[in-house]
Amino acid sequence: MASQTALAEATVLAAGLQAALPPSLRSLFDGVFLRSWDLYDEFVYRLALRVFLDARLEEAVRAPATTAEIVARAGFEPGRALIPLDWILNQLATRKVLEAWDDGAGLRWARGPEPMLAVDPEPVRSEQAELDASWLPAYVLAETVARDYGRFLRGEVGGEEVLFSPTRFRMWIEYFSNANGLYAVNNRVGAIAVDEWMPGEEAGVLELGGGLASAACAVLERLEARGRLGVLREYRFTELVPAFLRRGQQTLQSRFPGLAALRFGSLDMNRPFEAQGIAPGSVSVVYAVNTLHVANDLIFTLGEIARALEPGGRLIASECVRMLPGQALNAEFIFNLMATFRSRRPDRPGQPPAGFLLPEEWTSILAAAGFTDIHFLPDVTTLSTRFPRFHVAAIGARRP
Repeated sequence: MASQTALAEATVLAAGLQAALPPSLRSLFDGVFLRSWDLYDEFVYRLALRVFLDARLEEAVRAPATTAEIVARAGFEPGRALIPLDWILNQLATRKVLEAWDDGAGLRWARGPEPMLAVDPEPVRSEQAELDASWLPAYVLAETVARDYGRFLRGEVGGEEVLFSPTRFRMWIEYFSNANGLYAVNNRVGAIAVDEWMPGEEAGVLELGGGLASAACAVLERLEARGRLGVLREYRFTELVPAFLRRGQQTLQSRFPGLAALRFGSLDMNRPFEAQGIAPGSVSVVYAVNTLHVANDLIFTLGEIARALEPGGRLIASECVRMLPGQALNAEFIFNLMATFRSRRPDRPGQPPAGFLLPEEWTSILAAAGFTDIHFLPDVTTLSTRFPRFHVAAIGARRP
């Protein structure tokens, strides 16, 4: 009964959200999606609480302390533990499990008056399975990461090993998939943006960080359904991880066997594009889904993108966006283990913070890189007050 009430409330909220969205996006964000988002948030919170308790951090917050002080008390490895632990503390404070305040010298954390007890995540998973089982790969990923979190914080295992060991390749295939209800929405929004913003007569597309090709499949299927595949003179799928590149190429060639525009290759967005075979002014669209936020030097990468684009060409990036300063997003529980997610080259003036960015940070950094006509699909700058937990947007910008 409680789950039915929660779904009904999510459906009412979805109706308000849909009224604020452009027609092309409305079907993606129904009550089932919003309820699933809430469930996954709750599931990740319960895993974070479990990590906190299993790491015996309750003792470390008996007396007020900063995150750095808690890291020292727990004997964690500071270089890797500060950001992930700060995220966990933020989650617990948001749920009133911890108290948080700024004493002028920094944010401090302490135990609240109530006992700290673990909360079983299984009922959340069960409700999700009944509501929409397509989200379950995200649950598997979060729980897999949670099992190794303590070892990571103590410096016993690297984050990349936790996430990308060969034995976990299947897990990523299922996560980075258009069959995964959580991840597919990023690809669907991005595909709609490409369809709406790509030049109408002829286009060469360069996709960065194509992963396992779910984003490319979404774009090509959208163009196919709209009768627009013929406008592609080239769709160059690039990916740095060899296993992902091979799998992505196999997927696209199997799904679109007659598409002569397909090209494949490795590309590192942290190195000059021309030296990797991308000529200046050679592409109409540079496309990326949840890729640019891990650029080591985003100023440099945006400059390389601008050079690769022909005059009037577009950058289109589908990204998870942070709607409010300091807002914790559930995906960060997982990706905070990646060094490339936690850090960015610090010695470049104007460099934005690492990880997911606010809409205004995207606007600022794109303008600084020389792009014009910067806009969002949907216009998330108008949604933050009424829908602060809406985190999906395509970002468009034009090279003059």
